[in-house]
Amino acid sequence: MRFSEFNFNEKLVEALSYSGFENASPIQEQAIPVITAGKDLIACAQTGTGKTAAFLLPILNKIAHKKPNGVNTLILCPTRELAIQIEQQIQGFGYFVGASSIAIYGGGNGSSWDGEKASLSEGVDFVVATPGKLLAHINLGYVNFKKVEHVILDEGDRMLDMGFVNDILRIISLTPKSRQSLFFSATMHPKIREFANKIINDPVEISLSIAKPAEGVEQDVYLTFDHQKNALIHSILKDKTEFESIIIFTSTKSKVFNIVSALKRRGYEVDGISSELDQKERENLLSQFRSKKLRIVVATDVLSRGIDIKDINLVINYDVPGEPADYVHRIGRTARANTKGNAVTLVNPDDMYKFVRIEKLIERELPKLPLPTELGEAPIWEMSPKKKSGFKKPFRRK
Repeated sequence: MRFSEFNFNEKLVEALSYSGFENASPIQEQAIPVITAGKDLIACAQTGTGKTAAFLLPILNKIAHKKPNGVNTLILCPTRELAIQIEQQIQGFGYFVGASSIAIYGGGNGSSWDGEKASLSEGVDFVVATPGKLLAHINLGYVNFKKVEHVILDEGDRMLDMGFVNDILRIISLTPKSRQSLFFSATMHPKIREFANKIINDPVEISLSIAKPAEGVEQDVYLTFDHQKNALIHSILKDKTEFESIIIFTSTKSKVFNIVSALKRRGYEVDGISSELDQKERENLLSQFRSKKLRIVVATDVLSRGIDIKDINLVINYDVPGEPADYVHRIGRTARANTKGNAVTLVNPDDMYKFVRIEKLIERELPKLPLPTELGEAPIWEMSPKKKSGFKKPFRRK
């Protein structure tokens, strides 16, 4: 379906044309008519499918026809990275229709507080916020959400995992009961649905590719011991000069530094990002990555959701994530919006049982590639009902 078929305001059509938007993704095709009709919505769609535009475009279309008075749309999301990404999309489309916006999130130096206060009390079309920082403003008594028409929860499953349930309910209680509520999530287990039903009224439900990797991702797996991982990454990358943008995910902040140091010693353009960096440092690093001045970023899961960086060629899972859904989000950084991409996961003996859970979730057994011979013997793929994982003999080339 082409965006021209939605009968958007001519200014919004101009914005879409300028941004190169022609054909709607499946989530956009299904969600936009529902939101335009004013109905509440629960939508389950994986990262990278275009859901941000799915909820922004119909609301921007309304604003193009009638300018709001006061805060019109409240968008809650789990991380500052996602808040920044959403607000950047609002700015891109909103420029053409005269929509105003502000992103409110923690981690800054406090210089933005006065501007946030003015926007919350006087009114701005879109407020995109993480719950904790927004509550800090709410507690001071000047936040005005009496004219909010739309409340959107993006990455709802992640916010529940991070313990934001009570914060979200308190924030939403300040908005009119007549609001339109939209709930977007990458997964939809019973606890998420139970929570969504507390804030959604008679919703339309859309479910697309629940917790499945994008079709265009080529997924490979290496069985490896930890001491072989850095050399294996070098072996993977040394002949891939065409890969300009690479993300390496690891589960702990301490490993970020070790991986960065090992790759720098081999001459790679690489840096690391974790929650230890302040917001300015993170934004500068991501800016270099987007502009291709930095080839490789090593990151904790802070980057697995909510970072819109185009043309990422390769995602490497240095270790297996604790939750199967996080695997999908990690590799979802590549092959976005029907493009092609590559994902490689390094699995040590202790993580084999975790990877079995991932294969059950994605309903696919992934190929286990042999290590380069110069790296030595590798563990075999073996699961025991009494042990989480183990190995009896090496995994060798046939």
